[in-house]
Amino acid sequence: MKVKAKLKNGVVKVKMMAKHAMTTYNQAEKKTGDRENANFITHLSGTVKDKVVIDISTSQFLSKNPIFQFKFKGDEFKSGDEFSMTWVDRKGNTKTKKVKIK
Repeated sequence: MKVKAKLKNGVVKVKMMAKHAMTTYNQAEKKTGDRENANFITHLSGTVKDKVVIDISTSQFLSKNPIFQFKFKGDEFKSGDEFSMTWVDRKGNTKTKKVKIK
């Protein structure tokens, strides 16, 4: 996972790419004959100082290695604070990336 977080004029802008194959039900069924082998990111969560700033539920309809970009009000945060982004996939695998806000 790649994550960048920048603070400018009281707004934190985040760009991230989640490295994941994002196998849909149809793709899994074609490859293995079983739809239950589908595996895609189902949940994303971003925090700063233990405060959740973004919480997203997703489905199978995202591309491979999806890219997300979002902004949040950063009045209570400053450069150097740690931003943490976590995703969870359908099989329970998780990936967390922590970066400092620039």
